[in-house]
Amino acid sequence: MSDPNRRDAMVLAAGGAALFAAPNAATAQTPATAGQAPGFYRWRIGDIVATAINDGFSTRPSLDGMVRNVPVDDVRRALEAAFLPTNPSTSPFTTLVVQTGGRTVLLDTGFANNGPPTTGTWMTNFRAAGFDPMRVDQILITHFHGDHIGGIRMRDGQLVFPNAEISVPQPEWDFWMSEERMNAAPETGRAGFMNARRVFAPIAAHVRRYTPGQELAPGITSMAAFGHTPGHCVFTIASGGARLMFMGDAVTTPALFVRNPDWSPFFDMNEEAGRATRRRLLEMAASERLQLHIYHAPFPATGFAAREGNGFHWVPVAWNSAV
Repeated sequence: MSDPNRRDAMVLAAGGAALFAAPNAATAQTPATAGQAPGFYRWRIGDIVATAINDGFSTRPSLDGMVRNVPVDDVRRALEAAFLPTNPSTSPFTTLVVQTGGRTVLLDTGFANNGPPTTGTWMTNFRAAGFDPMRVDQILITHFHGDHIGGIRMRDGQLVFPNAEISVPQPEWDFWMSEERMNAAPETGRAGFMNARRVFAPIAAHVRRYTPGQELAPGITSMAAFGHTPGHCVFTIASGGARLMFMGDAVTTPALFVRNPDWSPFFDMNEEAGRATRRRLLEMAASERLQLHIYHAPFPATGFAAREGNGFHWVPVAWNSAV
């Protein structure tokens, strides 16, 4: 009679060998798609639900001129220290959807189909997160750069969120919708004015212009953060003792401008005001342990700023499966 213990051991040994055998090429799985999972991430701010929605990224072939007031080698070293690419460098785009007071509110909109070919993922990610563009109640805009307002209207002119009330900063409207300022701008600087008109002119009578400092939706308040553009604003979201600040472009790439708030990115229209605003907001965030959403931070674009030397250290949120 055979030994049952020895027989079981032989079966287990054979099974173990099978586990570690080379995969059969005929049966090995291959990914159904070369893409990533949908780019959305959800969490709570008190009783408010926030969902980050990614709209892809853009690339910059050279670091030359990316930061106005420091040598390009310093910029390269800062990106390398954060293990980020430098040739080309990349910039992600991530908006926020806020569900508050029974309303679905967008904070900025991405590009729709108006951006570079590496963008345009926003609607796919928005729908994957369970949202319907027809049921968006309100859109709050920080400023009028194309990656923040382009998603309101498709390239063919179609409104993407036809039932949404749109709110924009009054000083931002006054600047970009001014014929006088557009005519005074150099030819190369008129694209932003023209895009603002493409997006807003057909619906101008229905666009709400808010004064910085106003509460715009339940728990969402605007705050002046001028410098990046003349009327740039940020939004604070507060509920049940929890708070988050949606930074727009007051602070961008954390490895560069959280770490070095006195560096001046080429896209700030007023360098001095931009630096002052950036440091003021980061000091506030560090002092109050305030969670931030940074539009051009690595996805899901939310975290904290902790003081470090003359600047700050970016601390991304820990991923959490619970909402």
